[in-house]
Amino acid sequence: MIPHGRRCLSTSSCLYGKILLRKKPRVVHEIAGVEPITYADRMHFVPGLARPKFPSWERGWKEPNHYQSPKLEDMPLYKDKPCYIFNQRTNVLEGVRQALWLSKSVLIKGLPAQIVTLAEDPANQIESQDETVQNAIKNSRLWDTTEHRPPRERFCSLLLNRLLHLCGGLQVSHPELAKRILAEKYSLAVTWRRGEDLFQVRGQNGLLLNSMTPLPVLAGQEQIQSTADQALETFYPIAPTIDLQKTHVYLENHDTGFRVDYPYPYAHTLFLMEMGNTPKLLPEQLCAKMVMFTFGNALARAQALYGKEPSVLEKPIVVQSVATNGRLFQFVVFQLNTTDLQSDSGVKNLVWVDEDQPLYEFAKVKPLIKKKVVQVPAGLSGYQPKTFQKFLALYLHGAA
Repeated sequence: MIPHGRRCLSTSSCLYGKILLRKKPRVVHEIAGVEPITYADRMHFVPGLARPKFPSWERGWKEPNHYQSPKLEDMPLYKDKPCYIFNQRTNVLEGVRQALWLSKSVLIKGLPAQIVTLAEDPANQIESQDETVQNAIKNSRLWDTTEHRPPRERFCSLLLNRLLHLCGGLQVSHPELAKRILAEKYSLAVTWRRGEDLFQVRGQNGLLLNSMTPLPVLAGQEQIQSTADQALETFYPIAPTIDLQKTHVYLENHDTGFRVDYPYPYAHTLFLMEMGNTPKLLPEQLCAKMVMFTFGNALARAQALYGKEPSVLEKPIVVQSVATNGRLFQFVVFQLNTTDLQSDSGVKNLVWVDEDQPLYEFAKVKPLIKKKVVQVPAGLSGYQPKTFQKFLALYLHGAA
């Protein structure tokens, strides 16, 4: 209770204010053949007479403050067949399993052998790598703030940008890194048919590293052909369209987000940040988002290169993705083998997923003390060097 004589204006009015009950709208029954008597001729309200209905006034020009959108059926892009859209705010119930069904893909745990080899090669490491990475973490978590705990939307983007800056420093020993560029706030749109339904992946989705040359193919023809014998996992009785945005007003467009003559046409790695100002996703749903947007970038590039006719690709397209919340990292590698996605039979796509890889355990401005015992010391603790090695290997893939 609020003490007598004090009022907290931010809470007292909503807790103790009198709330008026909302009146139910009056239902007016129309009787066929009987015309209601209104007070339209008298130009003022008269009790007992019906309220007149006047035709809407057409101004003759567009007034943004009084705009009324037409009905869905009257819109030029309206279609009877609905479309199910996956965007950056989609939180699918079944997570990775649902993303695998939508993209007609087979899951492989862990990273591909080619990327693991790059991570273990000492020639692909930065000078004083562990010390440099730990300084980057401390810079984003400890040295850049005077607060007890810096906001996640600040240190998450700072950490990712500093790690990318460290990886870009290897351009002297790997000249192919000069043929890449980062793109932000690009908008993707791609449409495909899966079963009897129509699906789209569209919208802005993160920081994209583009390249002049495509990534090398990871799985050989023998492994690709073996996917035809593997069955896709279903989650009956849950529909695969659950949690997707359903709309009847849409355009079946195919857009990579860049011009046709863009000098860096190939998507290399998509970086996603799960920060505080966006809807928080569980690791399962975040991996599903990574799978869907890597699949969308690969499918958009395949349709730009080989056309919109469904077929098995002669040269598969590979797109990578890295997601982080400032501490945990998720890695996804997607290889698009086919654009024939309507049926469950035939060749399928491949997805490698390596999830929940911590870069460090704690980064405390002040020590955590319980019962006069230091539980977590101040500073950085629990650094995991293998996580950054995987991050660096994905960045160097195609240039080393």
